[in-house]
Amino acid sequence: MKQEEIKELSLDDLKDRLSEEKSFLQKTKLHHAVSPVENPQIIKNSRRTVARLNTELHSRELEAAKK
Repeated sequence: MKQEEIKELSLDDLKDRLSEEKSFLQKTKLHHAVSPVENPQIIKNSRRTVARLNTELHSRELEAAKK
């Protein structure tokens, strides 16, 4: 998920997407531990997406606190 797409999400959508992405990352890591996934880049990309979502959520919370 690109940063531009993340900025367009509403706050509720952002939180929902974050929880979905976290659960996907956990499942993928578990499956990878049991038997290697075809493309391990999926884990890396998912981890980065979670970080991007967390960053956007945090910046919005800081912006709301300033007001």
